[in-house]
Amino acid sequence: MSASINIELSDQDLQHFNEAMKAAKSAATSRSDSEIIEAAGSLLVEAQKAKVPDFIAQRLHKLDALIAMVRDEAWALGAEDRQRVLSALVYFADPTDVIPDHVPVLGFLDDAIMIELCVRELQHEIEAYEDFIAYRSDEASRRGVDVATLKTERVEWAEARRVELIDRMRKRRGQSYQSSGGWKPTLFSFRG
Repeated sequence: MSASINIELSDQDLQHFNEAMKAAKSAATSRSDSEIIEAAGSLLVEAQKAKVPDFIAQRLHKLDALIAMVRDEAWALGAEDRQRVLSALVYFADPTDVIPDHVPVLGFLDDAIMIELCVRELQHEIEAYEDFIAYRSDEASRRGVDVATLKTERVEWAEARRVELIDRMRKRRGQSYQSSGGWKPTLFSFRG
């Protein structure tokens, strides 16, 4: 039997997490990007050792995506976007948690809430990266190679998405002409 629990954070609660994020950023000023990424990765390792509830495990999976996004050289995250993701990861590099991670069941709850807040703020970046990962996986499968050996760059993905969107636009245009009784625009016709 499962149960559904919704947590509603008030403005005061959100302020608490904002202050925790500011404190983490302040504490991590001397840390390098790689140290921040490694510390966030360590949180994942520790969480895998502990028995965490599914709702926390799902959020930790998103943290893994954030870490992968900044590590993935093929994705080539721009400097501004990279800083935004690293700013989110810095909270997980701070050893002082709101709830200490060693507390059974609830130890990673504050981390899960912070991940949820970060994911909401970085939603578009995460969705684009997940689309890139799916594209890279499909390309590897289509070419019959291991995804790890495929040298797909962000530019290739963007071009493939552009072509896909143009094809979709043309198909929709054709469908709308057919569904409207075969109307053809004359405003934009060319005579040679």
